[in-house]
This record gives sequence, C-alpha cells and structure tokens, in this order.
Amino acid sequence: MADTRLYDLLGVPANASDSQIKKAYHKLAKEYHPDKNPEHGEKFKEISFAYEVLSNAEKRETYDRYGLDGLKEGAGGAGGAEDLFSHIFGGGLFGMGGFGGMGGGRRRGPRRGEDMIHPLRVSLEDLYNGKTSKLQLSKNIICSRCRGQGGRPGAVQPCRVCQGRGVKVTIRQLGPGMVQQMQSVCSDCNGEGEMINARDRCTACQGKKVVKESKILEVHIDKGMKNGQRITFRGEGDQQPGVEAGDIILVLQEKDHDRFRRDGPDLFLTHTVGLTEALCGFTLNVKHLDGRNLAIKYPPGSVIEPGCIRGVVGEGMPIYRNPFEKGNLYIKFDIKFPENNFVDEAKMKTLEGLLPPRPTMPHPAGDVEEVDLMEYESTRGAPGANSREAYDSSDDEDGPRGANVQCAHQ
Repeated sequence: MADTRLYDLLGVPANASDSQIKKAYHKLAKEYHPDKNPEHGEKFKEISFAYEVLSNAEKRETYDRYGLDGLKEGAGGAGGAEDLFSHIFGGGLFGMGGFGGMGGGRRRGPRRGEDMIHPLRVSLEDLYNGKTSKLQLSKNIICSRCRGQGGRPGAVQPCRVCQGRGVKVTIRQLGPGMVQQMQSVCSDCNGEGEMINARDRCTACQGKKVVKESKILEVHIDKGMKNGQRITFRGEGDQQPGVEAGDIILVLQEKDHDRFRRDGPDLFLTHTVGLTEALCGFTLNVKHLDGRNLAIKYPPGSVIEPGCIRGVVGEGMPIYRNPFEKGNLYIKFDIKFPENNFVDEAKMKTLEGLLPPRPTMPHPAGDVEEVDLMEYESTRGAPGANSREAYDSSDDEDGPRGANVQCAHQ
C-alpha cells in the first residue's frame, strides 16, 4: 500500500497539485507556527518536512515510489537538512527508529531505465471536452522464455577480455615515468560484459534478454489540460534485467484551430461586422467547441469600434481539475465599411442628419488654397519620395496623380 503519511499531514490527496500543497502548507503553518502556538513546535516541524518533500518534484517522486524509506536512504546527500532528517527519522515522529549513520554510504536501489517520451497531438475540442483514446506503442519486455537470462541456465559467462566490466583499459607510455590510461568499449562483448555461445542462446530473444512487444495505453485527456502538459505512465518504459523500468511520458501538443485561439483559461476569436451592425446592434451565432450554438446579442445604440474586444463570461476553457469553472470567451471585432458612393447624395444628407454633428473646424485667416485628398499606396517608393501623388492642386493634363492606388484602412 502506498505511503501517504506526508500527504495526510497536509490534509491533501496523493494526486494533489503543487498549488494545493502550497495552499495547505501555508494554512497549517499559520496555525501551528511556534510564535503563535509554542506547544505545537513538533507539529510545525512535521508539516514543514512534509512540505519540503512534496514541494520538490524529485523528492516527491522518490517518496511516491519508495515511501519514507526511500527518503531515508537518500538523506546522506541532504547536507544542511541533517538535523531535520534526524528529527523526523531518528526522533521517531513516524515510528521509524534511528537513521543508522547519516554520513555513511547510502544503500542503492536498482538502476532505473530511461523514460520514453512521445508527443501526442490533440485538438482544442479534445482539451475542452476531455477524451479517452487508445495509443499503441512498441517497447522492450523481458523475454519470458529465458526469463531475461539470454539462454539456458549457466550459459551466460563474464567476458574474459574485459572481466565483465564492458570496457577495456589500455595503458600508453608517453615518456619516462609518464603513462596514459585509456578506456574503450570491449569489442568482444560489445560493452555488455557477458558472453554466450551462439548455440546456447535463447531462440526467442536471440540472447538479447528482451523482446519487442506492442503496448496499448488508454490515455485520459482531462478537460482543461494545456499544450505541453505531460501524462505519465509509471514503470511502462522499456524493460531490462536488473533495471527498474522507466516511465512512458506523453507530451500534449495542441493543434491550431481554424476559429478559436486559446490563452490560458480564455478563448479568443475574431469576427467581422458591417457598419450597420456596428451602429445598430446585431446577433452573432457562434458554434462552441462542445457543439453548442451561442446566440450572442449586442444591443442597438452600443457602438462597436474597429479592433475593440468584447467578452462573454464563463464561455472559455474549463479549468483543469475543476471543469465546472471556466474562463471567458473574448471576441475581437473588425468593421467592414461600405464601398465608395454606396448611396446617392440626397440619402447621404439624410444619413448625415442621423449621425452626430460634424466638429466645427476653425477658419484660418488669410489666403487659403484648397486641395483634394487622394488615396495613398504605402508600397510605392520610399516614404516621401512621391508624396505629391497624394494631392491634386491644379488642372493637370495627365489627370490626377495617384488615382490608381489603394486605400489602406487603419
């Protein structure tokens, strides 16, 4: 049964997030701090030790795998934390007895194999709704026929060339009293340190001790997971005799979406409305990531400006491990203006009467030269090189310059 005593001290579950652990510790530390409750000094040390372990990713993994025994074995390298470990383990807070020598050699467990890391492409819909899928992977497992021995019992012998070390050591004379020691992988055993006669090899694994196997993993993508988040399958990595199997780690890679963009718990999209909608209100239909159709209403008289952003509360992404809470949906609006001369002059006067009045422009004193404002093409030449193309101050026989350029709306 897994050791959960440190989690119990903080009052959090074994799968608690870092923020949950931190929040629980701060709450308990305020309650049991010696300055506030001197009689609870021992309790404060216990919760401080629990937080030190569970807030450190490496220590927490060791504790989850091996419990307090695993921490005790590795405490020799703790340096300044010796007093704390002596109190926890030697003082018997958990009834574990003495430490057995803090500065001595540590007892080592089996060597651990490498983790297998695989990317997993997921859609924004999968991260919004959650999904369970099956993933097939290929990995090494210990040969069941020879039980990882590579052949019949006694067939595997230490390499005579490297004496089972897997490397050969050669000494090179550089000069009087000067030698150089060099190491290289043993070519006779290919660095394995063992030799086996071809006729004694296991027919299933050909003496390699492991065989390939297809593994089907059931992957649970929880609502609100993020790009780059990891899903770990403990001990499901490649197997090897005498080596603890590593983990299979799936790294989520979010695909680009054609409509929505995610930023943390919030969703963003861009929508274009006409001038009439921008001034007189509208109803916008949006199909959400879970298939729901949202009718988003904007009342008449509330003007939409070009580039403005409006939000819908609670229609963003679900919060990871708290899916009933959601972020917000934000919509950036672009305005599509009508084409030139879209109504005749009479109707334009009527439209002008409905709009806010023009600002009063001061009339300059003295002579005034009237010019016409023309369209400008920003890609034509260097800035200022053809600046007169934007103006027409005289009757030019060739017609106004710049008449064929395009308007760049800002």
